[in-house]
Amino acid sequence: MAAVTEAEAQYLHVLSAFLAMEPVNSVISLARGCTGGSITDSAQRFFWEICVKASANGNGSYAKKLLKKLINVVELENGEVLDEVYEEYALYMSASSSKEDTLVKENRRITKFISFLFPEGSYNHPSCPRSRKLVIPLQCSLNMLEGDTGCCIWPSSLFLSEFVLSFPELFTNKACFEVGSGVGLVGICLAHVKAKKVILTDGDLLTLSNMKLNLERNHLNYDDESPKQPGEAAHTTRVKCIHLPWETASESELSEYCPDIVLGADVIYDPSCLPHLLRVLVALLRKPTKTDNGSLKTEDKDTTQQGRSPVVAYIASVIRNADTFNAFLTLVDQMDLSVTDVTAELRPRFELLPYMHSYDRSSVKLFSISFR
Repeated sequence: MAAVTEAEAQYLHVLSAFLAMEPVNSVISLARGCTGGSITDSAQRFFWEICVKASANGNGSYAKKLLKKLINVVELENGEVLDEVYEEYALYMSASSSKEDTLVKENRRITKFISFLFPEGSYNHPSCPRSRKLVIPLQCSLNMLEGDTGCCIWPSSLFLSEFVLSFPELFTNKACFEVGSGVGLVGICLAHVKAKKVILTDGDLLTLSNMKLNLERNHLNYDDESPKQPGEAAHTTRVKCIHLPWETASESELSEYCPDIVLGADVIYDPSCLPHLLRVLVALLRKPTKTDNGSLKTEDKDTTQQGRSPVVAYIASVIRNADTFNAFLTLVDQMDLSVTDVTAELRPRFELLPYMHSYDRSSVKLFSISFR
């Protein structure tokens, strides 16, 4: 791909922020950076063009908010609003647009496009597309207050996705198991770096259904079966979606998945769920081996002496409540696990979401968990 100019890169950030449905103030702020601080005719025309396309993606309500903010900003600065911008805003205010808003509110679902933008000089990085841009469409929830938290994009899942894309060598040809997969963003990134197997789980059936839709939108095949399917092509990433409530998951069921790596984003949040989460992690971190009669048994300790790498879990989390996190650490210790803060050591090599001002990367910690 030919090198882009600074102006092109800045407009790409504006477009990416718009598609990710960043707060409209952030999008306007990025646009100011393209034009030396003011909203010029060229910036208005750019917004008009992308907002025209927005209704086709079902995000007309967001485009209307952005156009309203754009008009207010230009008028406050005594600028001249382009006729096309006024006309487009009028269309969104029309009866048909109101009908669309009603449908959006009823469905409580919108589509965000998360664009991972690889910097100049990363062409040879294994996870970098030829375009240096990986765009992942995700259906998300508008409502975080009615049990839809699993259909939202959380900072830790963004961090974990950047981690996967920055260190593909850790995940390529590995069996990866994610607890609390939510919208499926991390799993889609794991498939992109060619993990051998990706097992995505969630305890909520509506969240699981939404996750499957997102896999389809990203052209990923999946199945609902558990473990083994002989005869699959070695180069094909197997993606499985499993309904897995932590409180009812059995150790025998979990031992069948045999992951090399376990991942989780923002799973340390509810003290009442922590014992169940740790029980699941312990079962997954045990390395299964076959007995003489062909059945599986599990080993708690490091298996490197037998030539097999120990299973490791990578958990990304924003520590919102110190007491909850300390309770998690206490349970980790009781279960003979070791937890290490690897945020500095394994911080994503690339800042792949430079346009996303709502994402505070510094608030997220990355922990590795394994048996002592």
